[in-house]
Amino acid sequence: MTDSQQSPPASCDVAVIGGGFAGLSVAYELARAGHRVTVLEADSHVGGLAGAFDSAGERLDRFYHHWFTNDLAVMGLIGDLGLGDQVVTNPTNTGMYFNKSFYKLSTPLDLLRFTALPFLDRIRLGVLTLRARSVSNWMELERKTAAQWLRDLGGERVYKVVWEPLLQGKFGPYAESISAVWFWNKLKLRGGSRGKGGEERLAYFKGSFARLAEATAEAVVAAGGEVRTGVPVSRFRRGDDGRWQVEGPWGRLDCDRIVATPALPLIADMIGEWAPTEYLAALRRIDYLANVCLVLQLDRSLSETYWLNVNDPSFPYVGVIEHTNFERAETYGGDHIVYLSKYLPHTDPLYAMEPEAVLNFSIPHLQRMFPEFDRSWLRNYHVWKARWSQPVVVKEYSKLIPGEDGPAPGLHLCSMAQIYPEDRGTNYAIREGRRLGRRLADELRGRSPEKRVAGGGDVSKRLSGAPAPLT
Repeated sequence: MTDSQQSPPASCDVAVIGGGFAGLSVAYELARAGHRVTVLEADSHVGGLAGAFDSAGERLDRFYHHWFTNDLAVMGLIGDLGLGDQVVTNPTNTGMYFNKSFYKLSTPLDLLRFTALPFLDRIRLGVLTLRARSVSNWMELERKTAAQWLRDLGGERVYKVVWEPLLQGKFGPYAESISAVWFWNKLKLRGGSRGKGGEERLAYFKGSFARLAEATAEAVVAAGGEVRTGVPVSRFRRGDDGRWQVEGPWGRLDCDRIVATPALPLIADMIGEWAPTEYLAALRRIDYLANVCLVLQLDRSLSETYWLNVNDPSFPYVGVIEHTNFERAETYGGDHIVYLSKYLPHTDPLYAMEPEAVLNFSIPHLQRMFPEFDRSWLRNYHVWKARWSQPVVVKEYSKLIPGEDGPAPGLHLCSMAQIYPEDRGTNYAIREGRRLGRRLADELRGRSPEKRVAGGGDVSKRLSGAPAPLT
């Protein structure tokens, strides 16, 4: 259990805004180095998009998650926390729904059997992935869109059948603007997570990814740091004494440095008017997609496929992920868990729907794909939404990313939109968070950290309305 029941000190060396994996990783490195660090998370739980909910005595991720076997940063953190025995690695079944048919696409042999394409185009598709993985200088792709690059590599028919529907399903109105770098990295990452037989192998953390976030928070506290949930930050600024002041409805926290990890437009709102206008504009120039995730708990399996890409523009979700084709249904009281995921602009009507309306909207589409599916199979369902889910990575994205150091000394940014050329994700959030944490620890090492005094005086006026502790 963390010490989130206790009021944090009135001041600290570093305040970390956001308790996702990036923020927790920064705090982990700073706390282990002996510096006083306080994590302020607006939500009621740590982990950001890796939140979880209870299901039949077991916890389930709100949004589907897995790792690739070449995600070294997250495996390193898991090892440091002594939780290596909590990771399961299994081969997975990947498929595609196209033109009212299902195709298995887990191995090279499956690709040769992919009759949605003529045989020569199947070869082109296989060669495309090999050529993509051989790219050594991704900067050469910065001026190309994914659509242009994929057409060049595989031809028009391969693009129309395989790639265009996935781009449109993922990015909607932005599909034709997405950078080739973004798609290249996806192909490279998946290609490097395969077994000896060419099958894709993925990793999962027992009991949900939220458990890893909570374990990291526990480690921060054990090392002398503070982790607070239910503490939204309204703004931060430098005081007359040169120290930073972090403010919210709970009060104020003074610190020497700030690490801000939320979405860039939210950071711009927290900064307010003291920063240059052009800097605030830079924080707001990257667009973000929202996400709607419908989680179904069924009394039987929907299919044999774990990850089904939906190459049908009339189907509202980009993928059907049957989690219990990866982790056993017995883990969840016999429930078969299916995720339906949709990235979309936050202005899309689906994003505004109430949970029951999302379910009623989705079921006819699901029945069209799986004619045997009946609503009576449904034991329970949940709808989760995230406003800042996916930065829109366009051409020459590297020129849009703000630097790690802000416009005033002591302000640092570590957000998902700054992860590049890789895409946002747990592994890279941990990698970047730990790297920044080590850098700040080195910079702060020039002075001895103040000793943490138990109690810290009457600070309830600074941080009040404390939520329940983390579990």
